[in-house]
Amino acid sequence: MNFSSIPFLFFFLPLVFALYYLVPRKAKNVCLVVFSLVFYAWGGLSHTLLLVLTIFVDYVCGLLIGKSRQAGRRGAARAVLVCGIVINLGLLVWFKYAGMLADTFAGLTGTSISLPEIALPIGISFYTFESISYAVDVYKQQTEPERNLLRFATYLSFFPHVTSGPITRYRDIREEIANRRETLEGFTSGFARFGKGLFKKVLLADTLALLVSRVQYTGNPSTLAAWMGVLAFTFQLYFDFSGYSDMAIGLGRMFGLTLPENFDHPYASRSASEFWRRWHMTLGGWFRDYVYIPLGGNRHGTLRTVRNLAVVWVLTGIWHGASWNFALWGAYYAVLIICEKLFLSRLLKKTPAFVQWLYAFLAAVIGWVFFSYTDIGAAFATLAAMFGFPAAGADSLGAYAFLTYGPTLALAAFCSAPIAGRLAERLRLSCKAGRVVWAIGFVVLFVLSLASLVHNAYTPFLYAQF
Repeated sequence: MNFSSIPFLFFFLPLVFALYYLVPRKAKNVCLVVFSLVFYAWGGLSHTLLLVLTIFVDYVCGLLIGKSRQAGRRGAARAVLVCGIVINLGLLVWFKYAGMLADTFAGLTGTSISLPEIALPIGISFYTFESISYAVDVYKQQTEPERNLLRFATYLSFFPHVTSGPITRYRDIREEIANRRETLEGFTSGFARFGKGLFKKVLLADTLALLVSRVQYTGNPSTLAAWMGVLAFTFQLYFDFSGYSDMAIGLGRMFGLTLPENFDHPYASRSASEFWRRWHMTLGGWFRDYVYIPLGGNRHGTLRTVRNLAVVWVLTGIWHGASWNFALWGAYYAVLIICEKLFLSRLLKKTPAFVQWLYAFLAAVIGWVFFSYTDIGAAFATLAAMFGFPAAGADSLGAYAFLTYGPTLALAAFCSAPIAGRLAERLRLSCKAGRVVWAIGFVVLFVLSLASLVHNAYTPFLYAQF
């Protein structure tokens, strides 16, 4: 089920809210778990059984780790932790990467491996990382093991974030799961945040997706068409994923739960390193705390730091998908960020702010080329076309894309900048007339989003596939 779909908005969500606010306090987590499993089962009952298995396994692992640490048996606690991580990563590798590894092995050796058709469970990359973070935090005694299975199930299955994040750590949401209080202010602010995300997804991302699909399937785009297509994907991906995060955070507030922020205007960055402190922040924080720092971070000299960064960024790339273009995309950022750590940042600081921004934005745009094409050859062909090889500056598709989608791209660029949010917030907090204008604008955009949903075809969130 999709947040930006008719069944979710007009049937599932009203029913959840109606029952959630009617049941007594002790039954609210039961209500959330039941509806979260129904929401998840929309994508496949067998996948729901896998989620339930993950909840049970990690709940038990947390109890065993906590009991062992309390008894002073650190070795036993470490053994349970390793076992839990292996189970979680084993399921992730099997469902997500088995096909890719089999195809790669067959290509290298000339032998074929017959594997059954494996459907990727929605959100497995996200809830696997949440499970691992919980077990590690219990082992490090940064949170107590959860003894209430219902509360742990609420955390891991909570439908706003179960399919595409934000990646939430149990230690940050534990108290609210046990003792939250829903308020009218929280509900209204959550609804406003949800509406903002719906606008991003439906009116911006889905509109730009039409141009992306036109350009990606042309084969040999002109320079203008290639740039229009890649810029469209650059903003489509941002508004698609940040729109989902806004909707998830908004839904969380409406249920009295605070989900972490996931985006902070990444296209305003002035370096690749800053870009990744602003883009998918919960994923970057997860890799920093559970991979980079345990490997040694930057504490053991330049060579170890370079190695650790390379490992983290290749893993970040592979996390996004079972295709080698994602590994290449991760390696691309590894090279950029390592160069920034070693010397590039010092050089950039000597240049004007605009040059720093242009470097970071172009670096992101080029990276999205590798991200968007699973065919690496097609990615390099698009890059060549962007920079005039072969020389075909414009064609009818490029002219059509520029004239038809140019205004949408300009609007997307404006909405991705911090100034757009600041202006909207200033209007909302200004005089009574300003608040009225803000409210009218919100209602108009919300109605337009709903009308677009009814009129247009179903378009899933891009990050649901990861």
